[in-house]
Amino acid sequence: MIRHSVMVGWADGPMRQYVDDARVQLAVLMHPSGQVLAQHGFAKRLDVQTACALSAAINATADRLGKMVDGAPFRGLHYTGAERQLHLAQLHVGDGLLLLLSVFDRESSLGIVQLYLDELRAALDAAVPPDDEAPPALAEDFERDLNRNLAALFGRR
Repeated sequence: MIRHSVMVGWADGPMRQYVDDARVQLAVLMHPSGQVLAQHGFAKRLDVQTACALSAAINATADRLGKMVDGAPFRGLHYTGAERQLHLAQLHVGDGLLLLLSVFDRESSLGIVQLYLDELRAALDAAVPPDDEAPPALAEDFERDLNRNLAALFGRR
């Protein structure tokens, strides 16, 4: 597992259990802004940061579009590809909201992922530190890293 400054230790155990139980290949738990809290399966830092930036944008877009179209935010995303499936979920943990991106293949299913998602939510809720012990919501260099990664993703330097 890649470790860098924005990850938090309290989410590692629940994430490992979720990955094992739900049989997902890639998973990343993030703040709705796209900041990584815990991840599994990504080989490169740029890949996990790009996945988080895109997931945060998808979540914000679905929220706004849902309000415009239906008066309420759209929740959750599921995509079935030829070999892999993707699921983006919102998790209400403590007093806040987190996003979880899961990628899985035929070894799992949407039903299994959703079943263990409820267990992950409960485990994270039990593990989240009190507000006075929590790390800052955003890393000091988050915006700079996000802009650099988006520029690299879209071919601008």
